[in-house]
This record gives sequence, structure tokens and C-alpha cells, in this order.
Amino acid sequence: MPRRLPPLTALPAFDAAARHLSFSKAAGELNLTHGAVSRAIRNIEDRLGIQLFDRGTRSVRLTAVGAAYAAEVGKALDQIAAATIAATPDRSTRILNVSTSDGFAGRWLVPRLHRFHRANPDIDVRLATSGVLADFVSDGIDISIRYGRGGYSGVTAEFLADEEVFPVCSPELLQGEHPLRQPDDLRHHKLIHDAFRIDWATWLEQAGVEGIDPTRGVRFDSATFAVEAAVHGEGVLLGRSALVSADLAAGRLVRPFDLALKSAASYYVVYPEGALRQKRSGRSATGCSPKWPPTGLMRTRAADPTNAHLNSLSFRPDIAVRSGVAHPVSPTGRQAAWGSRSVWDGCRSALQSRDRC
Repeated sequence: MPRRLPPLTALPAFDAAARHLSFSKAAGELNLTHGAVSRAIRNIEDRLGIQLFDRGTRSVRLTAVGAAYAAEVGKALDQIAAATIAATPDRSTRILNVSTSDGFAGRWLVPRLHRFHRANPDIDVRLATSGVLADFVSDGIDISIRYGRGGYSGVTAEFLADEEVFPVCSPELLQGEHPLRQPDDLRHHKLIHDAFRIDWATWLEQAGVEGIDPTRGVRFDSATFAVEAAVHGEGVLLGRSALVSADLAAGRLVRPFDLALKSAASYYVVYPEGALRQKRSGRSATGCSPKWPPTGLMRTRAADPTNAHLNSLSFRPDIAVRSGVAHPVSPTGRQAAWGSRSVWDGCRSALQSRDRC
């Protein structure tokens, strides 16, 4: 018995419009005109005899039946995309797209990439750093290294490292007219700030130091620049353990005091659920090979209010754990099945290694 199907060529337009809740944004994603998207959706509505969107003057919203239909259509398109990847000759398995913050990339990941490249010389890493929330699907991200509390639905988040915060400075500040010997000596030095939640006010309070303005000094939005300022002797930074470990090991920075505050958040390697399934036969250089298409993957959509909490994820240290907010699971390439594990293993071994980077 033949299947009862909608106009199949119109489904991508409906899917994009349902995710963006905008015909214009759907048109931009698909390189179509606004009119073409509108006609495609109207074609589906006429064929099915239902109304998928309530159309306002400057906005659209899904009807109840439209939201339910969008969720199922999205899953079906995901399955078709995964099957297409599995059937396509392997042309992109040597590229791994990684997303993380600029601070973690510059101060932790990049100095350790040579270890990963030595173990995986046939894999090219593409590293994306941005404060703008990315998307596993549309931005082509395979894995993300993020900072937060873990335990997020729709993705797998594997623990990578805890974080401690403590003062660091150039060794030069241990000498001179006002050497750093005890926390009270900080009143003679410039404080360096970044955007981290545990700030100087918190640390000074825990150290029992009074009479120092915790807001004075130089402030950077970028943790990378803040660390560089400390390395060059511009002042004392409240350093984050993962971001200053290489400079401490190399002697470019020192810890003048022992007091360290543990952050409630940690670093996690985040990737789509099911992306690391192994084949029964065949291994890569790291011991993993892809099994495609991954199953059980579901995209978070504007039509699904139960996943709305994912839209609030950002780089705030108490909640930021991943880059994607809209579609956290659909694979963008076969490399996600094994590249993620490769970088995860590389990150784990690099973190556990105590030698200099």
C-alpha cells in the first residue's frame, strides 16, 4: 500500500521555519526566497488539510498540530540525513570540529594539541572559539568542551576536570620594594580581573583580608589576555587552574599564596548522544570506528517547550556547558562517531600528564 506522504521537497522549508519560527530565517538558511518558503508551507497545508502556522503581521507561530508535526518531521529528516551520511563515500572523516571558549582553547587546549596530533596524525582539528552560542548541526561542531555543572538532556557530557581559583603572578612580583609574602601585601599591587564568577572580593574575604578595594585594577573580558597580563608582570590575577597550568609548569607564573577556592562548575566534553558507538569490526588509530547512522537522536526545537531550558545556556560559569542551543544531537559528519572519543582521550591523557606542554 503506497505511503501517504506530504510534498517531500517542501519539508525542509517547513522544518526550518518551525525551528526558527520565522519564514525569513528559514529562507536564509535554505538560500531560498521568503515567498518560496511560504509557498512550500502552504503546499503542505493544502495537501494535508491542516493549518501549521498562525500567521501574524510580523511573526508566525506554530499551531498545536503544527508543533506536533514539526517534532516528527524533524526526527524523520535527521534519520534521512544520518542514512545519507552512512551511504556516502567517506570523504570527511579526517576533520574534527571542536568548539570551546577562547580562554580554554588558548591556555589549555592549544598547548596540548601536539599530543593529540602525534597520536592521530591523519586527523585535522578545526577549532572554533566564540562567545556566540554555536549549534552542533548548522555550525558543523562535532564536540564541545564547555564549563558548567553537567547533567544536560539531549547530549552526553563527560567530566574532564575540576577548577580551582587562586592568585598567580609573575615571579618578578616576589621581589622588589613590595614583595608578595602574605595576602595583605596585595594592597601594593594591581589586581587583574577577568569575567569569571569567583572574583577578588570572594577570595579576599576567604583570606581574611580587609582594607583592599576588590574592584580596583585592570579588567579583561578575555581570560587569555588576563593571563598574558599576569605573565608580563602587570599585576596579580585570580587564576583559573586549567588556564594557568601551563604557565605555572613553565615558571612564567607562580602562586604566591596557598589559598585556593574550588569552583562549583567543571569542564566537560560534550557531544551528541550516540555519536561514539563503535563498529563491531574495524578500528581507527585510537581504537574506535564509526557506527552510523546513530539512533535515538532528537533535536531540540522551538516547537518543543520541554527543551526550552537549553536555550538559556551561555558561558556563565555556573551553567555554561556546551555550544549548541537549538539542535544538540544531529551528526554533521561521520567523523563525530570517532573523532570525539579521540579528542576526549587526548584531553584526558593531557590533563593527567604532569610534564610541561
